[in-house]
Amino acid sequence: MPLKIYIFFTVPWLSIERILVSGQFQLTLEGSVRTVLLALVLSITTSNVFAKSEVALVRVFKSERRLELVNKKDQVIKSYKVMLGRNPVGHKVQEGDNKTPEGNYELDMKNPESKFHKSLHVSYPNFKDKLKAKALGVKPGGDIMLHGLPNDFKEMTEWLNTVGLGGLADDLIRAALPYLDWTNGCIAVTDAEIDEIYGMLDVPTKIVIRP
Repeated sequence: MPLKIYIFFTVPWLSIERILVSGQFQLTLEGSVRTVLLALVLSITTSNVFAKSEVALVRVFKSERRLELVNKKDQVIKSYKVMLGRNPVGHKVQEGDNKTPEGNYELDMKNPESKFHKSLHVSYPNFKDKLKAKALGVKPGGDIMLHGLPNDFKEMTEWLNTVGLGGLADDLIRAALPYLDWTNGCIAVTDAEIDEIYGMLDVPTKIVIRP
């Protein structure tokens, strides 16, 4: 049974014609000024409403190309198909290896103006990653994100132009990317999905990336 909350207030120039079950109003203007009662019905259901505080953990399973949003009871709230780095197998070790990291990190920063629609920063490299890179004499890299699709397909469009498909570039790329591992090591979803995830998460939120 949905929880219904009634809020009462007065407005001098509006009157209710009918209150819809969905919680919407149908209002008519009155010519004379009078005080009427408005009732706001808010129906809250657990089927399609997720509170930010519900998401306690993000889990990524690289081999399954799956991302899960998990609550404090270790229950999966929602899952998404993801795309990974172009060299997806194995843990990221150094800058430019095009691998997606594996381990325990945090989503610690939001960027609403990302070059990939919206993004959440992954706290790679951690202390262990830095030590390993130092031992190997390499740079660990960074700028790993959970993000959407590119805002600018310039490089890919130029390549498609060379094979005579430039006119269809944007449509072709957007259709193909959700099925490819195309990033430099980031975790990617569609623009609609990053909008949803971005709105559901507070930062910092733990993210566990598994092989």
